[in-house]
Amino acid sequence: MSLPFRGNPYSGSPLDRASDRRDDPAFVAGHLRDPGTLFVPVWRSRNLMRLGPDGAEAVLLSASMATLLGVAERPWALLGLDRGRAVFAVDLSAEDDPLASMDGLEGAAFADLREAAGLLPAPEAAILAHARALMHWRSRQRFCGACGAACEPRSAGHVMLCTGCGASHFPRTDPAVIMLVTCRVEGEERALLAHNRRFPVARMFSTLAGFVEPGESLEEAVAREVREEAGVRVGAVRYHSSQPWPFPSSIMLGFVAEAADPTLMLDAEEIAEARWFSRDDLREPERVGIRLPRPDSIARRLILDWVEQVQR
Repeated sequence: MSLPFRGNPYSGSPLDRASDRRDDPAFVAGHLRDPGTLFVPVWRSRNLMRLGPDGAEAVLLSASMATLLGVAERPWALLGLDRGRAVFAVDLSAEDDPLASMDGLEGAAFADLREAAGLLPAPEAAILAHARALMHWRSRQRFCGACGAACEPRSAGHVMLCTGCGASHFPRTDPAVIMLVTCRVEGEERALLAHNRRFPVARMFSTLAGFVEPGESLEEAVAREVREEAGVRVGAVRYHSSQPWPFPSSIMLGFVAEAADPTLMLDAEEIAEARWFSRDDLREPERVGIRLPRPDSIARRLILDWVEQVQR
């Protein structure tokens, strides 16, 4: 399989993150006061959107709306610049109904970002994902993990500084590998998909995945997870692509791995069922009684790229 040529959902943000300006108080304060600044609201891990039968759109707050909500007293962070205009994330989770006092937001509602999978324009989905992940981290880094003292935001919301021991805490992203395992079975290349016992959708089969452990390379994580979950040993491991996954705070690192032996020995506590599927099977998953992963997932991308034998 050649390297992919298109981005995954939640990637490809159009924002200039302006990381070199985050520690400039005048720069940040000036944009917070600028009437042209936009704010991406996050409420209890949900994003503000308008959802319709033909699509979805992100709903951002104007500076005047944000002022009414008292942005200065809420957790916020600079996401970046859009052609010179600043875009901030703001967490409104402390409000029971943050939209009650806002005019001009007809049809807008806070919703799970995954509900809009495939409906939002890609740049908007990337910005909402960025805001969701950053505000999730802020909500869980209120106190220092070293001494327990309270933390205060610095660097335009990208650092939490401990008021006790002075430790600086930075946004956390947990790396997870996700891999499509292939093998020749009866002379035909097939892909291994499994139904995890935690999947909320019945009969959904997906690629194997797992978090990277300390002291482990990505390739070693791929091999370990496949062996632990399916009892299969893999040889060649090739990188495919990556995807931000802010549910709540991961980066999915996609791989394709080759197995020499298709014999399966499943981890019964984790995997309910696993099978080797042909490309024809996965072109018509309903015919073989399964459902593929969500369209916004890199798992779906790995499967479809293999089915279509995508070329650069």
